[in-house]
Amino acid sequence: MRPIGLRARVSAAFAVGALLLSVCISLVSYESTRRTLLDERERTAVRATYFDATVVNAGIAGTDPDVLEVLRSLDPGADRYVLLYLDGQWHSRSADLAADTAVPAGIQKLTSGGAATAQRISRDGHPALIVGIPLAGSAAFYEIVSLAELERTLRTLALVLTAVAIMVAAGGAALGWYVTRLALRPLTAVADAARGIAGGDLTTRLDPATEPDLASLSAAFNDMADQLARRMARDRRFAADVSHELRSPLQTLEATASVLSKRRDALDERSAAAVTLLTAEVARFQSLVNDLIELARSDQPVQREGVDLAGLARRVCRSRGLEEELVEVADGVPGQWPLDRRRVEQVLGNLVDNAVRYGGGPTAIRIGLTETDAEPGSVFVEVDDAGPGVAEKDRVAIFDRFVRGPAAHARGDSDGTGLGLAIVAEHSAAHGGRAIVTDRPGGGARFRVELPGSPS
Repeated sequence: MRPIGLRARVSAAFAVGALLLSVCISLVSYESTRRTLLDERERTAVRATYFDATVVNAGIAGTDPDVLEVLRSLDPGADRYVLLYLDGQWHSRSADLAADTAVPAGIQKLTSGGAATAQRISRDGHPALIVGIPLAGSAAFYEIVSLAELERTLRTLALVLTAVAIMVAAGGAALGWYVTRLALRPLTAVADAARGIAGGDLTTRLDPATEPDLASLSAAFNDMADQLARRMARDRRFAADVSHELRSPLQTLEATASVLSKRRDALDERSAAAVTLLTAEVARFQSLVNDLIELARSDQPVQREGVDLAGLARRVCRSRGLEEELVEVADGVPGQWPLDRRRVEQVLGNLVDNAVRYGGGPTAIRIGLTETDAEPGSVFVEVDDAGPGVAEKDRVAIFDRFVRGPAAHARGDSDGTGLGLAIVAEHSAAHGGRAIVTDRPGGGARFRVELPGSPS
């Protein structure tokens, strides 16, 4: 299971915190508003009932009063229903409600005892408020006030508060994402700088003044980069110095081996075999020294000039006795590209030599343009071979120094120096590109070098 990132966790925490806070505030606001509205509605209903009760009490004070006319003289509106209990009978303005069951027995008992009372009830599935006022004698006046409109208002308020809570939670998540982005920006700069150094740009440094709280980290990172650059420069100088110092004795050995090789026919069989072995090892040693010198020079700036990449590839094939028809050029590839001729020629030569030595020979050398937008303006060179291919676990390490693939070990080949593909990777990186290896359709390996640039 993939772990959740820090930014996602912080954003989720902000969202949950904002949601809890907004829910609490919404609940408190809803309950406070609900209680205030109900209390206000109840006070209004009680005042109106007392007023109507006074009118009814005056209307029934005489002998043989017209009760229905008295009740109709009231103006309760559409949300109130009036009832009068007089002389053991129930009276109302209309017959739309069973008067004898509309008033709860508890309220009737309290009112008959001479106490005014108010109680919330449910009428037809909706909340209502009933107010009872005792009148002269045993009479009692009741008003049933519908709270349906208030219920709708509270429901709308609940929906609004819920929507506000959701929006606040979303705002909290957005705020958390933004705050985390600001907080992680210095760390992102550190990661970018580390990637730059890993990619070979040893001049990458952090500015301690950008983020004062991370000044110590920036200083430590810059110090590490300085030490790394000095160590790599020292290693390069050491390799270059050693290689140059070895050239003079190597030239002497090579000349001596050449003289002995010319007189091999005059030697006995054992001495001739020793001369042959010596000559081969001196040649391999010379190749190793040349490769070390090339790697020591890989940090020098690229000297770009217009290069006919296809023509250069064909020349490499001719120099190795291979057919020029191996070179395939895709449509749209310009004839001249700004590249370092010496480096690119060595890249092509090393890839072809690698295919000859370990891959059964190259089957195709393709030149084309990258098709993705990730690296616009790049030219690529692919060299296919008919060998056993490269296992996926070895496809990165094979470009390291003194690393030889399984094909070399399987053949017991000791001619290679283990530096050819490392030089390919170094020269590709110097151009701002990369070198990779994949499987060739149908079997074998496909080495690909991408060289960014614009046509000259």
